[in-house]
Order: sequence, then C-alpha cells, then structure tokens
Amino acid sequence: MELTAWLSLIAVCLLGAMSPGPSLAVVLNSTLSGGPASGYLASLAHGVGVALYALLTVAGLAVLVTSVPALYLGLQILGAFYLIYLGVNALRSAKQSGDAPPPPSDERHNAISRGFLVAFLNPKLAVFMLALFSQFLDPTAALPVKALMVATVGVTDAAWYCLVVMLVSREAFLTRLRDNAHVIDRCFGIILILLAITVIARSLSGA
Repeated sequence: MELTAWLSLIAVCLLGAMSPGPSLAVVLNSTLSGGPASGYLASLAHGVGVALYALLTVAGLAVLVTSVPALYLGLQILGAFYLIYLGVNALRSAKQSGDAPPPPSDERHNAISRGFLVAFLNPKLAVFMLALFSQFLDPTAALPVKALMVATVGVTDAAWYCLVVMLVSREAFLTRLRDNAHVIDRCFGIILILLAITVIARSLSGA
C-alpha cells in the first residue's frame, strides 16, 4: 500500500471519528463518571468495535449486513434501544449524584462494554467501511495489506477518542465537569434518548 494512500485512509478515518454523535457522548460520560482511565478504556473498546466492522468488510461479511434488510434493521433497533438504556442510566445518575460512586473496577468494566457496544450496534459502520474500502482496498491485495488497513481503522478511531479524553481530563476542566455532573448527566441522557428516537423513526420509516 502506497504511503499517500495510507495517509489518505487515516485522514478519512479521522474525519469519520471526529463527527459528533453517541460515541463521543459515551466516551465523555465514561470519563466524567470513572475518570481518565475509564475514558481511555471506552476509547480503546470503541476502536475495537470499529476495527471489527473493518475486519468483516475485508472478509466480505459486511455486505451481508447491508444487503439483508431485516438484519440491518435489527441492528439499528438494537442499537437504538441500547442508546435509550444508556440515556436512562445517565438520567438516573443525575438524580443520584449525591450517592457514593461505583467501585473503579465496575466503572471501568462498564466503560469497556459501553465503548464497544455503541460501535458494534451501529450498522452504519458497515456501510461506511464498504464505501471506504472500495476506494482504498485492492481486491487482490495481500493479507498483510488488509491487516494494515483494519489496524489503521481501529487505531485511528481509538487514538482520536483517547485524545479527547486527554483534553477533557485536565484537572481544572475535569473538576469543573464533575462539579456540574448532575447537569451533564441529564444532558447526556436526553441527547442519547433523542438520538435513539431519531434512529428508530428513520429505521421504521425506511422499512
């Protein structure tokens, strides 16, 4: 794979990761509730979820997700309900802001599952990967080239969200966020639920 093509792939992946959405909300919420360590774990888990879709694309299985309407719709609905679940939990956290925080190990485990599932339950990633790899992947490419592309997609995604965590984890900024945790949790909850309702409405209208 030529260097210019590889750098172009990184740029496109970075632009995709930078677009705001539920993934950003989950990473920020994990950082706020569990500290930088939870934020980094959520970021890495999200990168794994994105890389999994890249791997499915290389293996030719992403076509199955996009070509079987019932499967695609099912993943969309599951993803929407998961966003609702996260949103409700955030709203509950806002009401219980005075309670003792969960143990660090529990919060970090939750951060990993949230980061991975918010990516895995988003079938639009399959569409994105198909469009992306059709531009950069030669069907006759050797296995190392395909592996490099899959790794590039996952690492770029995780690196972006890790950078976000690093920026918001500055002591003064993080302290300010935690002082307003109940307001931020409420906002996260409402945003995630509204996103879920939008996904469900669009999915059913297009079904």
